[in-house]
Amino acid sequence: MFEHQKSVKRPASVEGVGLHTGAPARLTFQPAPANSGIQFARTDLPGSPPIPALVNLVKDTRRGTTLELDGVSVQTVEHVLAALAGRGIDNCLVEISGPEPPILDGSARAFSAALKEAGVENLNAKPNTFSPEAPVWYAKDGATIVLLPSDRLRISCSIHFPGQKLESQHYTLDITDESFETELASARTFCFYEEVKPLLDDGLIKGGSLECAVVIKDDEILSKEALRFRDEFVRHKMLDILGDVTLLGRPLAGHIVAVRPGHAANVALTQKLFNIVKKKRSARGYLAEGPTYEQMDIQELLATLPHRYPFLLVDRILKIGESDIVGLKNVTINEPFFQGHFPGHPIMPGVLQVEAMAQVAGILMLRKGDSVGKLAYFMSADKVKFRKPVTPGDTLFIEVALLKARAGRIGRAQARCLVDNEVVSEAELMFSIVDRASADAPA
Repeated sequence: MFEHQKSVKRPASVEGVGLHTGAPARLTFQPAPANSGIQFARTDLPGSPPIPALVNLVKDTRRGTTLELDGVSVQTVEHVLAALAGRGIDNCLVEISGPEPPILDGSARAFSAALKEAGVENLNAKPNTFSPEAPVWYAKDGATIVLLPSDRLRISCSIHFPGQKLESQHYTLDITDESFETELASARTFCFYEEVKPLLDDGLIKGGSLECAVVIKDDEILSKEALRFRDEFVRHKMLDILGDVTLLGRPLAGHIVAVRPGHAANVALTQKLFNIVKKKRSARGYLAEGPTYEQMDIQELLATLPHRYPFLLVDRILKIGESDIVGLKNVTINEPFFQGHFPGHPIMPGVLQVEAMAQVAGILMLRKGDSVGKLAYFMSADKVKFRKPVTPGDTLFIEVALLKARAGRIGRAQARCLVDNEVVSEAELMFSIVDRASADAPA
């Protein structure tokens, strides 16, 4: 596997029409910094809205993979993503002047050639490669796809179509820059003759022709050129698999074994992998690949905050930066508030999530200048939103960024709580710093 994250050295473009929309588009691969991932940008729309290439943004898998964010979509992304993955590129801004990449000849060959022309640049960061600890699988409607542990990316695929004269095909390939270019990139998309009219009736393949697809009619191959491989169809299925699993958002090391796969099954497996990655996010996730941050254990927390059980709502500080901080709260069924909130359906009260944010924000403020040894009083909460319930067994990550600090006495911070990498609550907080002596004085 690769030792560095990679991007393109310089821009490179291709032009054509989309397979399903028939709309003309110019697609340009642009360099991107480390840890930015792959993003599509619709340059035909105001502000060129970006759409990250992530599986949780998949909107549709009918005869292609469509991404959508905030009402903006990009269709049929799998060949572009396969070309990027085949070249080992995990950071790239893909500018596109329409709703769909050009279909070109129905393969990823032109995209791969453009990336080769652009050149590959090693970035100063290690890749966040995911490798499964145990098999992960998905099966539905005759399609089965499994990811097995391996130290490299390998794809094995078998296809057969009951009721069709097309013979079964099987192929296995270790994915490298060289093998992708010679064995997969030029494999073209295909369909059966009897599928053409239903696809047209559904408003699809408006840009389709025999120049960009192979059509199978009984035992006859309809195409502008001869088959590029004897087993071109299974190779194209592997191309689609590679593109779809790239939506994991990180390089993959594993052996994919697929039988009669399609975009729906590919995406479903990738979503399973994505969920595993989210659940693995732990304290180490905030510290990996970066500088060594100062942390605080429970004893240091008790020495800093006046709160005690049952109102100390942070277990550990994972990171203390100059103006930001990350805390952790393990939510267990033993929390006293679960007895009444609610019996038989335990949910952590939203106000206590806000209190946890305030405690973490207070720790950040109390470590600055002459605030050490003082108290942080929670004054107000604005723009409070509760997005998802927090339940026993959840690990609450509390992220706080200091927005303003005035004379070491008043602070304003933006805070949010996350579970499994998803925001569950957020708020803008204000607090004041007071002397302990003043706080202890009788009223």
